[in-house]
Amino acid sequence: MVIMPVSATTAAAASAAPGQVITVSARTSTATTATVSAWRRDSTGTYVRVRGPLSGHVGADGVGKASESRARTPAGQWALTHSFGIKADPGTALPYFKADNKDWWDEDVHSSRYNTHQRCPPDTCPFNESRSEHLVDYPVAYQYAVIMDYNMHPVVRGAGSGFFLHVSNGKPTAGCVSVSRTDMVWLLRWLTPGQHPIVSIGVGSAAYAPVR
Repeated sequence: MVIMPVSATTAAAASAAPGQVITVSARTSTATTATVSAWRRDSTGTYVRVRGPLSGHVGADGVGKASESRARTPAGQWALTHSFGIKADPGTALPYFKADNKDWWDEDVHSSRYNTHQRCPPDTCPFNESRSEHLVDYPVAYQYAVIMDYNMHPVVRGAGSGFFLHVSNGKPTAGCVSVSRTDMVWLLRWLTPGQHPIVSIGVGSAAYAPVR
């Protein structure tokens, strides 16, 4: 079994001003679409938009307090430390794994591995597979994805799991943020661990708090 080693990178992200920010602004708390933009911090400390505004989707239950029982995108700011995809690495500087039949995201609230990446053949996993995501079963959305470090340090059972920035299928998500495949590839190639990238999700202007 494999647990993603995110704690060290997340600690660094929390202690440094982000050099890269992805903002996700929903018009209302119940909206299922959002405006997505990428920002970089220049030498003066000013944030400059480098891509966007883009069209994106958020959870079918909108944006706000997330949980395992709602298709809601969590409002707040989360580090972006790791990535994955069913397709080969498109050239990201983030740690990236190519998902195959053994890759899962454990979303079983009774599992000690809740809200982590795991590897095990189907029907052999030490968690409830029916309540978890078999990553290759989402061939459009998980062509490419960036993991949001939501509910990871510490993990709270039931607070929600498996929140990613991924490729859009043109519909609201189960709580993730999705953008077009072209934009997703661009974002993966742009994100740099040394810039301590974060995603900032909120309703209206709240999403832009880090870049003001």
